[in-house]
Amino acid sequence: MTAQGRRVGRAAVAAGMVAATGLGVAGCGALLPGGHRRLPPPPMPSGYSASPSPYDSYSPSYSYSPSPTPEETYDPDGRTDARGNNCRYDTSARRLEYSVSVTNPSLTKTFKYEMAVNWMRDRPADGTALGLHQRSIIVRPGQTETYTATYYYTNTSTHQMWYTCEIRRARKSEL
Repeated sequence: MTAQGRRVGRAAVAAGMVAATGLGVAGCGALLPGGHRRLPPPPMPSGYSASPSPYDSYSPSYSYSPSPTPEETYDPDGRTDARGNNCRYDTSARRLEYSVSVTNPSLTKTFKYEMAVNWMRDRPADGTALGLHQRSIIVRPGQTETYTATYYYTNTSTHQMWYTCEIRRARKSEL
């Protein structure tokens, strides 16, 4: 081979090396700005897939079972749920009045209350009933219902009338 042929051969080899260095092995990489090469990711090991499977999600090895809540019970005597105030006699309307509030303490159950309000003579406190008001009321969970119990009564006495008001009954039943 002549000297000129060797020079051309060496130049071709040098150009090939520069090209191979710039492109990476077998043209698989790319030359990034700044002279850094980006190589393709290595192949996945056998037995693995590049795409996730819907069955590969994490599931805990334990389970949670809440303890059962005790059954809510109630007292059918609902007088503890009822409050009364402002026991009065309206002289112009000639009626006895009593404001009653009933609060349902349950947060899950609705109750029906069968109410009875009595007005009793106070002086003398001889057990004489002046009047009776009866009513049913429905109260939803955690709610309070208020109403005014009334009984028409004409005071025929010339003396001052003394009386008391009481919630005689508040029978409670679940709806």
